[in-house]
Amino acid sequence: MSVDHGPNPYVVNIEEATTQNTNYRTTLWTGSNLQLTVMSIEPGHDIGLEVHEDHDQFLRIEDGRARVQMGPAKDQLTFDVEASDDDAIFIPAGSWHNLTSIGQTPLKVYSIYAPPEHAHGTVHATREEAIAAEH
Repeated sequence: MSVDHGPNPYVVNIEEATTQNTNYRTTLWTGSNLQLTVMSIEPGHDIGLEVHEDHDQFLRIEDGRARVQMGPAKDQLTFDVEASDDDAIFIPAGSWHNLTSIGQTPLKVYSIYAPPEHAHGTVHATREEAIAAEH
């Protein structure tokens, strides 16, 4: 599953691909205007506070529970809700955000970025690997 199938035509059972993923982040499809990644976030871990200035992001939880925080600045996370299986999360461009796994099992999420956020074929087995790659 760790092959990025973009920009070729592609059909995937997204629930299965998301729940079976054990990597922190894996890109499944990268095109010129859109990207699909799947994530597995261990209990108590998070994606890390971040902002995407130039694009919106869509997240969907396939398994687990999450604390979702968003706001206009990293010290103003005025949106703070709990989300779980089958919930969709919409993150507007320019919104600071974080997602924390608050359940007893890994949080299984897929993310759609428009435009793409990560290099074609990106696989980060752990959050630490992802952080190191971004620096």
